[in-house]
Amino acid sequence: MTTVGEIITLLDEWYPPAFADDWDRVGLVLGDPSAEVDRLLLAVDPVQAVADEAVEAGADMIICHHPLFLRGVHSMAATTPKGRLAHLLVSSGIALFTAHTNADAPEGGVSDAIARALGLREIRPLEADARLPMDKIVVFVPEDAAESVRAALAGAGAGAIGNYDSCSFQSVGIGRFRPLSGANPAIGVVGEPTDVREVRLEVVSPRGIRDQVLAAMRSAHPYEEPAFDVLELAALAEAHRGSGRLGELPERLTLTEFAKQLSETLPETAHGVRVAGDPNQRIGKVALCGGAGDFLLSQARRAGADVYITSDLRHHPASEFLEEGGVALIDIAHYAAESLWLPVLQERLRARLPDRVEVNVSQVNTDPWTLRA
Repeated sequence: MTTVGEIITLLDEWYPPAFADDWDRVGLVLGDPSAEVDRLLLAVDPVQAVADEAVEAGADMIICHHPLFLRGVHSMAATTPKGRLAHLLVSSGIALFTAHTNADAPEGGVSDAIARALGLREIRPLEADARLPMDKIVVFVPEDAAESVRAALAGAGAGAIGNYDSCSFQSVGIGRFRPLSGANPAIGVVGEPTDVREVRLEVVSPRGIRDQVLAAMRSAHPYEEPAFDVLELAALAEAHRGSGRLGELPERLTLTEFAKQLSETLPETAHGVRVAGDPNQRIGKVALCGGAGDFLLSQARRAGADVYITSDLRHHPASEFLEEGGVALIDIAHYAAESLWLPVLQERLRARLPDRVEVNVSQVNTDPWTLRA
């Protein structure tokens, strides 16, 4: 049996909720974490047509990109579109989960999925996130107690690097100290200098758990007063997490040719693909951002991109950007861009869930625009 809670654990592993913007609302919206799931439906928007599709398909859970409730509500009565949708899902036993801004920036997220759908190479974030603040903790411990202190540090969360844990470095030296009156030394005698063969242990640790790591170290250390250093490490950029993506086309195309290729990659919408720039310009380096990405216009120019792709570009920012010598712009439908993430999520879920759990992508086009006259 696979439960809603087990699926949430996977989603939180890939798209940690701590990385959602402060204003965002992500996670389980409706449903019981202990409920069994046999069918999943993946969609961009939690709208009535998607809910109807889920009911008809016998889905037990919907995973959406956009939130159903982004602002506070005082009523879920079935007198509003959102209230009616919530009542339908609850009465049908269908859970609803949202991964929004926390799914935009990571590897395998929305912008990354668009870049891969376009066949870009050397993909990296357009604006890389800073890594979580890290410490290096250095502690000196007698040789015979080194393993217990090392285990305590790892058990408290220190020493994790990428896909590895319990990482540490050690070197051996001689420690010297003299216990003073009132001391209760584990080694040595009050008033006499003592030399001890000690191990220098070094581990990295997230700064946010510093207190618990130091407490674990002190608890396992045999000395009354352990000698240790806490070094705050320089902030570094994440290699695979950040806003937008930058990559290279396998071969240079004209802006017209590239726009046509992009149009064929995206689901059809009334919005289509809008282009600003010289149609004959050669395109090699591509910058993009899923969703509304005008906040990255300057970064696209600084990165040396030939074109920047995003959604919901406004008239004045786009016009002023082009007047100031900005790169070519392509504006695509918000829904169309973010729908490219759904097959990526589907593949990841199928790889980790039992075969009996069906994972389907919604066939409903939830772009709000229906006609281009």
